[in-house]
Amino acid sequence: MTWQVVIGLETHAQLSTVSKIFSGASTAFGAAPNTQASAVDIALPGVLPVLNRGAVERAIRFGLAVGGTISARSIFARKNYFYPDLPKGYQISQYEIPVVVGGGVSIVSPTRGEFFVELTRAHLEEDAGKSLHEDFRGMSGIDLNRAGTPLLEIVTEPVLRSAEEAVAYAKALHGLVRWIGICDGNMQEGSFRCDANVSVRRTGEALGTRCEIKNLNSFRFMQEAIEFEVRRQIELIEDGGRVVQETRLYDPDKRETRSMRSKEDAQDYRYFPDPDLPPLTIAPMWVAQVKASMPELPTAMKARFVAQYGLTAADAAMLTADRELCAYFEHTAKVLPGDAKIAANWVLGEVSAALNKAETSIVQSPVSAAQLAKLLSRIADGTISGKIAKDVFDAMWNGEASGDNAADMIIEARGLRQISDEGAIAKIVDEAIAANPAIVAEVRAGKEKAFNALVGKVMAASKGKANPAQVNATLKSKLG
Repeated sequence: MTWQVVIGLETHAQLSTVSKIFSGASTAFGAAPNTQASAVDIALPGVLPVLNRGAVERAIRFGLAVGGTISARSIFARKNYFYPDLPKGYQISQYEIPVVVGGGVSIVSPTRGEFFVELTRAHLEEDAGKSLHEDFRGMSGIDLNRAGTPLLEIVTEPVLRSAEEAVAYAKALHGLVRWIGICDGNMQEGSFRCDANVSVRRTGEALGTRCEIKNLNSFRFMQEAIEFEVRRQIELIEDGGRVVQETRLYDPDKRETRSMRSKEDAQDYRYFPDPDLPPLTIAPMWVAQVKASMPELPTAMKARFVAQYGLTAADAAMLTADRELCAYFEHTAKVLPGDAKIAANWVLGEVSAALNKAETSIVQSPVSAAQLAKLLSRIADGTISGKIAKDVFDAMWNGEASGDNAADMIIEARGLRQISDEGAIAKIVDEAIAANPAIVAEVRAGKEKAFNALVGKVMAASKGKANPAQVNATLKSKLG
């Protein structure tokens, strides 16, 4: 009997406010330990929390983006548990009535094709502090700077069926929260981290006992952790054992999960409404104002790119994976009416390859969209060939010239203008025919590869400057 994997993800997205969810303390990353933990964040006697309006607005933006229901009235609760990095003994969160209910995110599953991942809820809460174990011999340090940082916890239904689907969803969600500007998505700094609830069952049986893998902060670790946990559970059951509900951590060095603590259920947290915070009321007018400020969403933009620019669905999907990349492409394409496909090919090809090699982002590209557009216009008007354009692009990337006319400056300085004069090309073709009689004979015998080889000889003789279309036409004419 085959096994079925059942996965649900809980994602903590740190909201991009400059202050914490219930206090005015800074959320900036990298400050010295315990310098950004206010009296409110650690609930010293006599202090009262005040809800950050910006955090609520970002939650509304998310609800609109995923097609969820924005609760007109939601409640904050105290979630009670005792850890060293939670000095007040409870976390302020939402339980019975979250700010966003339902909605979903579309992904492409490697086995099921396009698939809609349903969301259960998204609720606001505060983060806890951080325990530091590496820098202390036989002790742990506590940094409370993160205590009170605003989080949006986004919970899926248990509808994912493989590690690959879980990663595809996490990547789509990561792109979406960055796209709508509610989270910077920095996984290294803990701004976007996932907990995976994993269980297995034999096909047709009831859901199995789940284990939660905490704080997965890279897509690679997420896939490795889930794959290991699935193997562990199946082997345990097949050997006659029983899966115990627990929280586990992933060890990337050993590439395995290990037990952290027994998994709590809702009753263990003793939720009750926070007496210091009134219910959160969101008026329809506020939702309408946020909706009016929303950017065009990736799904809509992908459809527009196909309709407006004639791109393939695959190219449109790759471009809309990143909002800044979309803006770069559109800026380039609008300068090149009718040549949007060329712009897409270059952005997804040469530009993306250079960014990957430099390990940088499109916003830090040394070649601006305006500069790329000017370069591509020189291919379109026949000034240079596509091959020469790649050399010019490399020179632009390396800072050989600056300004919007950088491509023209490099073309002139290096003498790279394409040879389009019919007489000059005819002379080079004649010389290539005379110098390569064996290849010419093969061409006349109908061998296509030989013709391409002869074209290469002509292009080499012209140092890549001859207009390729004219070279082809002239060769065909002279060789009959």
